[in-house]
Amino acid sequence: MKILHLDTNHELLMNQLNDLGFQNDTDYNSPKVVIEEKIANYDGIILRSRFKIDKAFIDKAANLKFIGRVGAGLENIDCDYAESKGIKLIAAPEGNRNAVGEHALGMILSLFNKFKKANKEVRKGKWLREENRGVELDGKTVGIIGYGNMGKSFAKKLRGFDVEVLCYDIKENIADENAIQVSLAELQQKADVLSLHVPQTPETLAMVNANFISKFEKNFWLINTARGKCVVTTDLVNALKSGKILGAGLDVLEYEKTSFEDLFQDEILPAPLKYILKASNVIVTPHIAGWTIESKEKLAQTIVDKIKANFC
Repeated sequence: MKILHLDTNHELLMNQLNDLGFQNDTDYNSPKVVIEEKIANYDGIILRSRFKIDKAFIDKAANLKFIGRVGAGLENIDCDYAESKGIKLIAAPEGNRNAVGEHALGMILSLFNKFKKANKEVRKGKWLREENRGVELDGKTVGIIGYGNMGKSFAKKLRGFDVEVLCYDIKENIADENAIQVSLAELQQKADVLSLHVPQTPETLAMVNANFISKFEKNFWLINTARGKCVVTTDLVNALKSGKILGAGLDVLEYEKTSFEDLFQDEILPAPLKYILKASNVIVTPHIAGWTIESKEKLAQTIVDKIKANFC
């Protein structure tokens, strides 16, 4: 079987596939149209998020048996059409779930203790203790929307804190020892912190909007390590200004490119984004929640293991 690698990944991925007898070719730079001209020669492709695998691409991939995405989400792939063609879809949410859980927890602790604001002030020679008095996580209720690999990893990280952890998911009976499954209405009634761990789907696009935010009984903190387009930034900014949202940790942004590799291409930034970047109670990271040294290796190994299980 011949595999075309469209993005760089940990070297173990290609090394182990070579050892298993696969032929591995790379093309990290050609435009999509060039890839489409030769994709019929391959049995499998492996990528991160370089471009969309749409119906037109799949139609040209006459011999394709699998698509491997070295990551969690599959929104850049026309999954229904691929599966209708008998193409196996392989993702690796197990590979970076620990990294995402740690990142989400780090964001909460940083926001609660005003790390961003205090660090900036000290570097300017300001030593303001009372103005940077923090908030403790103990005693709070943390609500998780999306209780799959990422949500469960985050809930596990909270076991060392005296917190109530609630989860909401479209699937039933997924609670475990780390979280109580509740209705969305109950989560919105009780949560002090909301952490998003949902995939990007038609149901989750623009999910966190003004109406959604208004249904929270308490003022709350928002963490998003899922997908940027799940949150309407304009409505988030309005909620930050009003105090309904006390602070936000954003690893993803509504304005990201589909490849996740670039953001600041335009000189003129949208007004909501300008506010986000200047706000002392908002932490922004460049889509790196699952981007650790360890997760790079684990993601690659997960893809190898799944290819081996299905095609060897």
